[in-house]
Amino acid sequence: MERLGVGIGWRPEIADAIERLPGLDWVEVVAENICPGHLPDPLRRLLDRGVRVVPHGVSLGLGGADRPDAQKLAALAERAVALGAPLVTEHIAFVRTSSPALEAGHLLPVQRTREALDVLCENVRIAQDALPVPLALENIAALIRWPDEELTEAQFLTELVERTGVRLLIDVANLHTNRINRGEDPAAVLDGIPLEALAYVHVAGGVERDGVWHDTHAHPVPPAVLDILAELGRRTAPAGVLLERDDDFPAEEELAGELDAVRAALETAPRPPSVPVTGVGAPGANRVGTARMRVGLEQAALLSALVAGTPVPEGFDRQRVRVQARALAAKRADVVAKVAPELPGILGGRAPFREAFLAYARSRPMTGGYRRDALDFAEDLLIRDLPADPAARRRLTAWWQDRAGARPPRRIVRWARSLLGRAA
Repeated sequence: MERLGVGIGWRPEIADAIERLPGLDWVEVVAENICPGHLPDPLRRLLDRGVRVVPHGVSLGLGGADRPDAQKLAALAERAVALGAPLVTEHIAFVRTSSPALEAGHLLPVQRTREALDVLCENVRIAQDALPVPLALENIAALIRWPDEELTEAQFLTELVERTGVRLLIDVANLHTNRINRGEDPAAVLDGIPLEALAYVHVAGGVERDGVWHDTHAHPVPPAVLDILAELGRRTAPAGVLLERDDDFPAEEELAGELDAVRAALETAPRPPSVPVTGVGAPGANRVGTARMRVGLEQAALLSALVAGTPVPEGFDRQRVRVQARALAAKRADVVAKVAPELPGILGGRAPFREAFLAYARSRPMTGGYRRDALDFAEDLLIRDLPADPAARRRLTAWWQDRAGARPPRRIVRWARSLLGRAA
């Protein structure tokens, strides 16, 4: 694995500060947030300086029951080429289901079963064939645990590497999160995974509330996470370590200080091993096809409980599912406010917007991404003759028309939908 060094997640809000950070070796960008033909000037300047840039995908959902979307794979490949990236990364997670069509808007844990592993391995091979550079996959943080799991985290990751040759992106903050939320020992994971497959490492901050650790990427990296990074460093020297920060951005000096803390945690790391990683074959197509169906049904039942209010599937911790459902709804509200910043202003401020959106989200799961979600939310308000203030309603109508290109929805639409629902 090519040595990357110490880097930071590139975000537009801190682009100027990132350019000035001393000793910065590389950056990682969210792949879906950049356009290859129109790279932001600060990112282009980093490339011109020789700073490595790695695209990090968040929407493939390789752990889902469906085969990877060919257009999403092509887009990720295009970004790898445009950035001259040495590799691309994604997550071991599912983010949507196709039957019913639901979007989580978040990374959700994959079942640690052999059937789910069969599906993941085939999806990874499809992705590897479509990408021009190596692929590395990240372990995720989770609030909930699947019942009847057959493999530990380390066993699951090890078999994934052995069967596909994929690299691993180990997020030590996520190991800390899963220790708090699911009682999993980070050292056992580090001891059990093939460290020769390690591409690089993530570190990030979070916060604990009511016994649950929230991986916010909006708080300083806690000592507990740096301790896990040091534990990893005692086992091997990662080719790269990256600090993630997505919100509540601190002063430039604080960012530099966190990078210094990362470097200090790795001071005693040995030289990285140079061991090739190769895949060892796949199960038969019939076996994977059957697994896709069962994995899809299980994931749909969980996602529906999280975003559509259906009953929690048997075996899950119901309280944890409720916590996750609230977190998903809150994230939807926050992201919609970012992609459609006019909506809070039209609705009288952030608090009224959030209250209205969370009420909407309880009965309307996301099906088409955050921009579509913003339009659907506005349409739902207009169908119900909201907001109550006529001037605000006119502004919302104009906003919706500018983006939807249609007449403003009326109550007749709501009536027709109810009839169609009853007929179905």
